[in-house]
Amino acid sequence: MSAHCPPLTTRPFMTVDVFTAEPYRGNPVAVVLDGQGLDEGQMQSFARWTNLSETTFVLPPTEAGRAQGADYRVRIFTPAAEMPFAGHPTLGTCHAWLAQGGTPQDPTRIVQECAKGLIPIQPSAAGLAFATPATRALPLPAHLHLIYEALGITNEQVLDAAYLDNGPHWLCLLLDSPDTVLGLAPDLARIKALGHKVGVAARYQADDATPLIGRACREAEAFATGLRAAPAAAQAQLEVRAFSTTGVEDPVTGSLNGSLADWLIAQGHLQAPYMANQGACVGRDGWVSVQQDAQQQLWIGGQTVTCVQGTVLL
Repeated sequence: MSAHCPPLTTRPFMTVDVFTAEPYRGNPVAVVLDGQGLDEGQMQSFARWTNLSETTFVLPPTEAGRAQGADYRVRIFTPAAEMPFAGHPTLGTCHAWLAQGGTPQDPTRIVQECAKGLIPIQPSAAGLAFATPATRALPLPAHLHLIYEALGITNEQVLDAAYLDNGPHWLCLLLDSPDTVLGLAPDLARIKALGHKVGVAARYQADDATPLIGRACREAEAFATGLRAAPAAAQAQLEVRAFSTTGVEDPVTGSLNGSLADWLIAQGHLQAPYMANQGACVGRDGWVSVQQDAQQQLWIGGQTVTCVQGTVLL
């Protein structure tokens, strides 16, 4: 260790796979379970080093947050920047906090404090589920036609569109069929240059068979390799893909599925409960549960599983 480096502290650490019950089929998040004493620069540097889509740092709740029921506070970093909220890091961090012995103030739910505010999380039949934070509609981008070109779609293939903010900003596009969604071969570099996160989705009809085009998905022969079994695909009501501003496809995305649920249900395109499937074209098989309670609150849930557990020097 060079003389100018500060002393490192041993901290509990986990990598949790989210929206899957089987390791390495979902979306991983790195969780540092004791972030006390780390400044923003150190957190950002470690997130850049892990190079996962998100790395989180668990902290005690603020005094105000604790008074409102918060059990812990989390800071969420991509390799490039801090985020106010993200879905799969919320579920993965909660999984790690509970596995490390965390005890919630309320035995029926966990309350996470983050930059977006307080996020309730509760056990569900699907694993863990978070309450969708408030979502607001933004004006559609003026260069929508350029985004369509980058995706390789036409106006006729887009049934509806919305630009939504629930922490992250997502341009949400409802397309004409799951075949169209699974068959996209987008220009990811161009999407990155255009500067908008893009989520695409399409509804399965009750009598849909597994889309044939999914068998030839260019990045992961998801059906042929068994990453997604044909009977399971028939259980999904929505097929989803997400393209980030980092130039990659996101495997399974909680915040996008939250925005999609708010929007699609409000517009009458879908009814809760339903299941969404995401990740086939990047070799994953993520399952996202959407539930709505008696107060009309939407809950986005999924299974979580520990893949790495130990300590990190940080």
